[in-house]
Formats: sequence, structure tokens, C-alpha cells
Amino acid sequence: MHTSQLANPLATVAQLESSGSQLDGIPADLEDSIRFAGARLTQTAGILLRLPQEIIAQAIIVFTRFWIGPEGGSLIQYGAEQVSASSLYLMAKLSAYPKSPRSIINVFAYLDSFPSTFIDAEKLRSKDAEAYFMSEGPYQARRAILLRMESQILKTLGFQLHVSLPYTLCITYLQTLDVFTTHARASDLAKRAFAHLNTALLSPQLLYLTHQPPCLATAAIYLAAKEVGIKLPDADWWEVFDTDREELGFLVVGLLSMEGFATEEKAKWEKRKVPMTVDEVEAEVERRRISNGEE
Repeated sequence: MHTSQLANPLATVAQLESSGSQLDGIPADLEDSIRFAGARLTQTAGILLRLPQEIIAQAIIVFTRFWIGPEGGSLIQYGAEQVSASSLYLMAKLSAYPKSPRSIINVFAYLDSFPSTFIDAEKLRSKDAEAYFMSEGPYQARRAILLRMESQILKTLGFQLHVSLPYTLCITYLQTLDVFTTHARASDLAKRAFAHLNTALLSPQLLYLTHQPPCLATAAIYLAAKEVGIKLPDADWWEVFDTDREELGFLVVGLLSMEGFATEEKAKWEKRKVPMTVDEVEAEVERRRISNGEE
């Protein structure tokens, strides 16, 4: 696969049609919920670890890649929380901002201490996460799992960890469109575009695995400009950035659908936690089986 600085290895049709989890009997909607919760967990943990958004985004994409396709990881075998922690640990280690296993484990244990998956952001503080203490026994057990899961991620992805992101392209495209010199609200547009790019990381449609960075950046700019009220060129400017009208429309619809999806997920899991371990997933599948009257 082509893996230049502007391109990512994209998911194939076969990978999108089926996953290891679904082959093991995990309902598709449950898999979507767990992937969404795992991506949000990675984002929150990365913020508490004071990692740059670039590293957090790369970790979320690696986390998401791990589950796709028949050869991908199955939720019957691997807990989403473990994959999230190891993805963040791995991508931070490969960057200029490495984090120790202790730091990673403390933050994830801190987040796991909350009764709900959808935590009020105001309750989260980096100093609390850093001060969260685990005794030596549980820490060593989690450390072993963290490192073992890191190896499993590398094996499952075939050591393919290349991740190109659309953030820099987004700014470059805005400069090319002469937005910063001609519009007073250009900074608002850029912030909205970045917000859409961050939201797309959580998409159940796996937008970062199905579309290249130039297309993601273009769609984010297009939608942000509509929201902020900045008029862009009348011509089909998106074609200059290697994005056709059909792909642009698909991505804009995908970005717009995220708010509704997130609201539904919060309502669905508001009173209980999304299953993030193998045992919790098995219990949820069994609960559904009983609820549906199956033997």
C-alpha cells in the first residue's frame, strides 16, 4: 500500500464487511459502542497525560485499525481498554513524548474508577490522574498486560503503524484559499475544522480508515465554512485538493451524523458502563441473549 507522508493504508472492502468480533458472535451495534467508547477513552487518557493531539489521534487510529477485518482483533479475546492503553503507550513511545508504563496504567486506572463511561469532563484533572496510586501487585500485572498487548497490536497490524494526519493539510489548504488574509473570522473557521477532524476520529463509519487526509481536511473546511458563515470560492475548489464532489458529500454527511450518534450512545449507556474487558463483553452478550429469550 502507498504510505507517503500524505497517504494512509486504507481499509479494504473485505475488512469493512466483517470483523473478528462479529465472526465471534459480537453484535455489530455492540462493537460500534465499544469502539466509540475505546476511542473516547484513548482521547481522554491522552489529554490527562498531556500528550499532543497528533499523538492521541495516531493512537486512536491504531486502536481502530486493530479491530477491523476477519484477521483483526476480537472483543472475545482482547479487552478494548487494554488495546486503548497499549495503543497510546506505543504511539507515545515512538514520538518525542514517551510515557512510562506507570503513567499510562495510573491514568487508565483513574478513569476506570468512575462509575460511568461518559465522564463529566469537569471532574477530570491531570494531577488527580497522576496521583492515582496502584499497589505493586496490580501494577505489575497490568504492566505485563500492557506490554503483551503492545506486541499483539504490532503483530495484528503487521508492524504497519504509519499514520498521516490531516491537521497540517487543513491549515495549508486554508492558506491556499486565502482565508486568513481575507476573513476576520478565519481563526473560528480553523477551530471548527479542527473540531470536525477530532470528531471524525470517533466515527462509527471509520472515516480515517476509509478516506485519505486531503479529503478529510477538505470536508472539515467545507463544513466549518458553512457553520461559521465564510464564503469560499464559487468554483469546485475541493477538486484542487484531490477530493471529488461525491466523496466530499459523503464525508460531510458523516461528520454531521456524529452528534446524533454520540447522543444516542450516551443515552444508551448513561446508567451503566460500556463493556471494556473480555469478561464484561461476554456478560453483555449473555444478558442480551437472555433478554431476547434465547437458550
